[in-house]
Amino acid sequence: VQLQASGGGLVQAGGSLRLSCAASERTFSTYRMGWFRQAPGKEREFVAAVSWVGGSTTYADSVKGRFTISRDNAKNTVYLQMNSLKPEDTAVYYCARFSGSAYEYDYWGQGTLVTVSS
Repeated sequence: VQLQASGGGLVQAGGSLRLSCAASERTFSTYRMGWFRQAPGKEREFVAAVSWVGGSTTYADSVKGRFTISRDNAKNTVYLQMNSLKPEDTAVYYCARFSGSAYEYDYWGQGTLVTVSS
């Protein structure tokens, strides 16, 4: 299983970015997917997750109302639309697959850097 995250970059505060995570496996549509982030000097933290059919989403309090997670199972891709970005959103963003059998995120993408300037 390979997860390829993309879409990161440098943006000014208040701006927007859309991250994408493309999965290599055909069974992508049967897994819950999540986005996490890790800022310099900090631990990795949960950002958002979406159920396998896309009908259920969960967000960290710090991004609620600003970020939207979605997925396109036909394209084996999960997205993270980030609006009203703040400097504190600066981090490497990772997508991950949730394994229901192991009850953990078991495969991770390589990460994409988001830098928000003030």
